[in-house]
Amino acid sequence: MTEERFSFTSGAKKTLMIIGIVGFVLLILGVIMNMNSGHGHGDGHGGEEHAALHQVADDLVASAESPQEGAGTHAAEEAHGEEGGHHGSAPWLKNVFTNLWVNNVYFTGLGIIGLFFVAIQYAAQAGWSAGMKRIPLAMAHWLPFAGILMFISWWIVKADVFHWTHSDLYHGDHADDILIGKSTLWFWPLAAGSSVPLFYLLRMVVFFVLWYMFFIWIKREMLAEDIDGDVKHWYKARKFSAIFLVIFAVSSSVSAWDWIMSVDPHWFSTMFGWYVFASWWVNGLAVITLIVVVLKQNGYLKVVNANHLHDIGKFIFGFSIFWTYIWFSQFLLIYYANIPEETIYFIERLDSSQYKWVFFLNLILNFLLPFLLLMTRDAKRHMSLLKLVCPIVIVGHWFDFYLMITPGVMQENGSFGFTEIGMLMIFGVAFLFVTLSNLAKAPLYAKNHPMLEESLHHHI
Repeated sequence: MTEERFSFTSGAKKTLMIIGIVGFVLLILGVIMNMNSGHGHGDGHGGEEHAALHQVADDLVASAESPQEGAGTHAAEEAHGEEGGHHGSAPWLKNVFTNLWVNNVYFTGLGIIGLFFVAIQYAAQAGWSAGMKRIPLAMAHWLPFAGILMFISWWIVKADVFHWTHSDLYHGDHADDILIGKSTLWFWPLAAGSSVPLFYLLRMVVFFVLWYMFFIWIKREMLAEDIDGDVKHWYKARKFSAIFLVIFAVSSSVSAWDWIMSVDPHWFSTMFGWYVFASWWVNGLAVITLIVVVLKQNGYLKVVNANHLHDIGKFIFGFSIFWTYIWFSQFLLIYYANIPEETIYFIERLDSSQYKWVFFLNLILNFLLPFLLLMTRDAKRHMSLLKLVCPIVIVGHWFDFYLMITPGVMQENGSFGFTEIGMLMIFGVAFLFVTLSNLAKAPLYAKNHPMLEESLHHHI
């Protein structure tokens, strides 16, 4: 079997650069429009609607508690609403920060899922994927960039995106009993409300370091197969993959709590780690599939055939249903329990005009369309249909992360426009440039992979 290499042409780089420039222009245009329109000052119907929703939730909470506890919770919520609506950065700048964080989390997921996909294949001793594992490996090259971006941007966005970082919520008149109870999770071993949430930042650094270390070790063994073909490299990669999967099981859930769920610090869901993983996972599968299809349509990956596409198409189909199962389970548990502290999360998203359309669009893009379009056997084997479904899933799960983060930060000031589109385009171009550049540095598949022959004769 001869080597096959991807050529990242100057034309492709130029196209990405143009898209990036267009994204930057849209971002600037969106910021200017938000500044000039006075968007997000809490005036008008949106502000009244949001205030009414919170008033209902506060009244329900107060009635369910003792008078003293209810008053304390109401005071804390008033402090939160006052700070969110009238203090901190200007609404247009807060919107930029929110989008920065949404895209950080979204594209970090693509990087880590690239490594997760590779690790799953080794741990399961899967042979069918031998011809396409270099694509998710290339995606994992985004991890160091994601780690640096996330750590630096956290210091920029923290006061606006993460309500719990304000020190006055742990002392004095605005003290919040709920946040004080959770303070160890963020500030340990320092005092609650410290300027540096040491435990929180330590977890962030440790997770990215561990992920990157295992990425380097697995990549080293994968590329070594190209040189000597000794089966020892496959066994070492499998060992590293098995260890990584255990670490990932813990770190992916905790990172979901830290980076997304703590945006709404008064709310929590015991299913949230699974929910974020499901969204990351099916989104990563869609990106892998789309890259594979585009490469094949451009004459690459001759070792990949309709049977391999069928397999990865089944993954997208199956895990779109899995994501929906987690989504519905979380929603149903909160709905029928009808506990005010929990239901406010969905009330903000379902009863607010700014987010209601996203709430339903989320289900259409991430469940209904993939389910209907990929239901048949033939649909999973045709590149044209996969090329249609994958962008739907990719865009759909961006909206999923938008819906997880934006309402908790922007409240009644949330919107969708040029700012969101521009920021997504900029991140997307950067991610693709890193992925495709690294994909071109090594053969598209390992000709000495011990299961390549099995993959060539894969038939379903």
